[in-house]
Amino acid sequence: MADLLHSREILLADDDKDDILLFHEAFEQLLVPGKITTVHNGEELMQLIDNEKSFHDILFLDLNMPLKNGLDCLSAIKKLKKLQPVPVVIFSTSYEVAIVNQLYANGAQYYMRKPNDFTALAIVIGQALALTSATMLSQPSRDKFVLSS
Repeated sequence: MADLLHSREILLADDDKDDILLFHEAFEQLLVPGKITTVHNGEELMQLIDNEKSFHDILFLDLNMPLKNGLDCLSAIKKLKKLQPVPVVIFSTSYEVAIVNQLYANGAQYYMRKPNDFTALAIVIGQALALTSATMLSQPSRDKFVLSS
């Protein structure tokens, strides 16, 4: 696993307040230094992106959000040159092969299925952070695209 000890600037886009709280707690449990900025829907995400001059190290993007879903946000993000080096990890409670294949084709770095178990959530967030370190920015092969605990 890559070194997780360097500070990470994370952007989390999720509309579920309970899931946001669990994500923050799981991140704290990993003892990775860093900061999480949270937005609650796709439109808020795109407004933040439009207004920022520098960007986060990684974006965790919920697939099913109101106003603008994760797939639409991913498509818009991948068209922006300033965001080309930013890994996007899409997550959802569901798993549909056709959607996952589309996310892969549209340039998501990884797909993470939201686990029901807190420990599993911390593990899969840790995997995503390790696999998206500065030395591992290329998209994996399709068979390694889905992260699970």
